[in-house]
Amino acid sequence: MPRLVAALLFFAASLAQAQALRWAAQGDLQTLDPHSQNELLTTALNNQVYEFLLRRARDQSLVPSLATEWTQVNPLLWRLKLRAGVKFHDGSPFSAEDVIFSMQRLRDPNSPFRVYANAVGIPRAVDPLTVEFVLSKPNPIFGEHLMNLLIMSKRWCEQHGVTRPLNFKEKETSHANLNANGTGPYMLVSRQPGVKTTYKRNPDWWGRSAPDQGNVQEFSFTPISNDATRTAALITGELDLVLDPPSRDIERLSRTAGLKVVDGPENRLIFLGLDQTRDTLLHGKAPGGRNPFKDVRVRRALYQAIDIETIKTKLMAGYSSPTGALTPSPLGSYNDPALETRLPYDLAAARKLMAEAGYANGFEVTMDCPNNRYINDEKLCVAVASMWAQLKVKVRVNAMPRTLFFPKVEKQDTSLYLAGWGGGTVDAEVMLTPVLRNRGEQGVGVGNYSGIINDKADALAAASSIEADEAKRQALVKAALQAYREQVNLIPLHRQVIPWAMKANVSVPHSPANWLSVDWVKVAPK
Repeated sequence: MPRLVAALLFFAASLAQAQALRWAAQGDLQTLDPHSQNELLTTALNNQVYEFLLRRARDQSLVPSLATEWTQVNPLLWRLKLRAGVKFHDGSPFSAEDVIFSMQRLRDPNSPFRVYANAVGIPRAVDPLTVEFVLSKPNPIFGEHLMNLLIMSKRWCEQHGVTRPLNFKEKETSHANLNANGTGPYMLVSRQPGVKTTYKRNPDWWGRSAPDQGNVQEFSFTPISNDATRTAALITGELDLVLDPPSRDIERLSRTAGLKVVDGPENRLIFLGLDQTRDTLLHGKAPGGRNPFKDVRVRRALYQAIDIETIKTKLMAGYSSPTGALTPSPLGSYNDPALETRLPYDLAAARKLMAEAGYANGFEVTMDCPNNRYINDEKLCVAVASMWAQLKVKVRVNAMPRTLFFPKVEKQDTSLYLAGWGGGTVDAEVMLTPVLRNRGEQGVGVGNYSGIINDKADALAAASSIEADEAKRQALVKAALQAYREQVNLIPLHRQVIPWAMKANVSVPHSPANWLSVDWVKVAPK
């Protein structure tokens, strides 16, 4: 009997160990307030606690979550049936009033998600478990927009004085910054910014009976900025999974006993933004005190001075797909070669354009760059700076953690920057309205940190956002993208190929959104 008891205890201990997950990435989530920062890692981690009305299946299709049904009653009205019996982590029931409150909070000027919240219209309660969204204009990707809008508890927000999202770019703090109360599969245990955030399994989550559920009982997320340290922690067993292993270490990790690497293309465009609004450079110096980036010839010259194939092979170790497109996914540009093809790398043509624009001797500028957000982000900035030196453009790379980078560019306190945009949605709309369109009301242009003003493209993009006929909409989207390409309003670089490295006993489906859903993760006993 004692041997049997000991064996059972050993098995129980092994099982408990197997159901804990320790994972890391180079940067930390920005805030626990799910409505105040539109950054992928932040939203992905917050989605373990908070939920959308819909969610993505493993094939990225939209399936029920807090809403079990969604029906388009007419072009300007959608009706959603809400899931019965759902409770927030504090035990309070979920209902239509939480949906209405959350949409109002998401439309707040402090929320970068307001562009999506405004796109789905104004919700009204039909009964406690039915909500109708009344739109002022048609929305051909209504469901996709819902996938950006996490639901909070009205009662909890009122109780803790957080009925508005915190103003992240002004470094505001609130109870929602360090505390959380959602309906999701995991509950927050503790939050130490820059150190570790821990979660435990929500035993009452409505989705526990799904056949594809994982077995993780608790997990911790640790930001580790140093590439070598992250890799070493995985090899020595201190970590179970690394979301962003350094590309130079992939082959080594793949050959290490007890480890494996899974990868796939990410739905994200990495690009360079240039200030096209100010008459003079905010952070730089140019002949005549002018802003060179307002001249399309300069923008085109800089584009054509980038040797993207060298970046792919030497810096990215093949983990990138160079593109000339302005959409996170090639599906967003309908795989059209005319929209996907890059301008040719041509130094002679670039120098000629610079001379025609009056900058044969170049200029000076600062490039703002995150150093813990994208693959090789700081190194990518340095590489581009060295290539532009051949045009006599002197670039000072100003690299910083994402916690400093995003507030800086969100305030348009930049002349030149490296950024990425993407996520789960492949439609061009997610790039057109927030990033490329002229800055306007209701969050239009909320991610247009470059101050792009392209009236022709803006009109085409605006029309595409409300066009229900798919053929007509495709024509409008293509025309808008082409109009932005002609003016080189952004300089596209590549789409990332994302590897995840993990222990051999960890099983997780890779996501083109680079989005780890912990409720799908399975950890087998060693």
